[in-house]
Amino acid sequence: MRILVTGASGLLGLNTALEASQQHEVFGSVNKNEIKTTAFTVIQSDLTEPGALDRLIEESQPEWVINCAALANLDDCEANPALAEKLNSELPEKLANYVAKGGARLVHLSTDAVFDGEHGNYSEEDEPNPLSLYARTKLSGEKAVLAANPEAIVARVNLFGWSLSGKRSLAEWFVNNLSAGNNIKGFTDVYFCPLLVTHLANLLFKMLELELHGLYHVVSSECSNKYDFGVRLARLFGFEESLIEPASVSQSGLSAARSPKLTLKADKLIQELGAPTPGLAEGLAGFFSQYENGYPEFIKGMKV
Repeated sequence: MRILVTGASGLLGLNTALEASQQHEVFGSVNKNEIKTTAFTVIQSDLTEPGALDRLIEESQPEWVINCAALANLDDCEANPALAEKLNSELPEKLANYVAKGGARLVHLSTDAVFDGEHGNYSEEDEPNPLSLYARTKLSGEKAVLAANPEAIVARVNLFGWSLSGKRSLAEWFVNNLSAGNNIKGFTDVYFCPLLVTHLANLLFKMLELELHGLYHVVSSECSNKYDFGVRLARLFGFEESLIEPASVSQSGLSAARSPKLTLKADKLIQELGAPTPGLAEGLAGFFSQYENGYPEFIKGMKV
């Protein structure tokens, strides 16, 4: 299978491209964060430039496209609304149109943050109410993709794992701070259902193999608040868990609004798979195993 992964230097894109490259021919598009690897073909391209998508599709000739390209930092989106609109809304729509014409299958990655988090336990039928510019542009992208290409998959996700910078996921933030002995805060009133990124990547491959289409929540079968997530990670790594102070998100001083209860139901996907999605215990164990086996250094070693 020929697979194109956009945003291949990001946390999700890089791990997805590496997982896919074990069995498939993979092309990964990157923009500013160049990478070096023999695992897949790296294509440098600014996908917001005119003609860039045409050239990328022509060069990679993909059968599957996994769109991980996004402006994903919430505060960056607030500071650069035009760029957020381009990357999170306009680009997915253009990509969906190109893929539909060429006959490939598309997975577009979205976010649990499309919900306001007032009550949690959201299904795909629940009405989104995005609080941040990031979430609003991602919701716009979802709708545009499915309107342009109804055979596409839109996957709402939350994830953690090892990244190129070592600073892209909450789990990395906990590891970096706890290993340095820093006192930090863990939110007791923000809930999520994150998947280990490599588990998420393999779920996306299964969804493509099953030729699913439409909107799916692709999250862990187990949810947690962020304080408990940090404590579980600390215990697994042997860090001092008392360094993590229970706190409220209202004390954080973050500029972009955060949704408190982003617990999502994955029942629709579980029914299609015939099995539950991986839980947090499995995800954290996998994250620690990667740490022990030098995976963070391997990832960082790809940075140009």
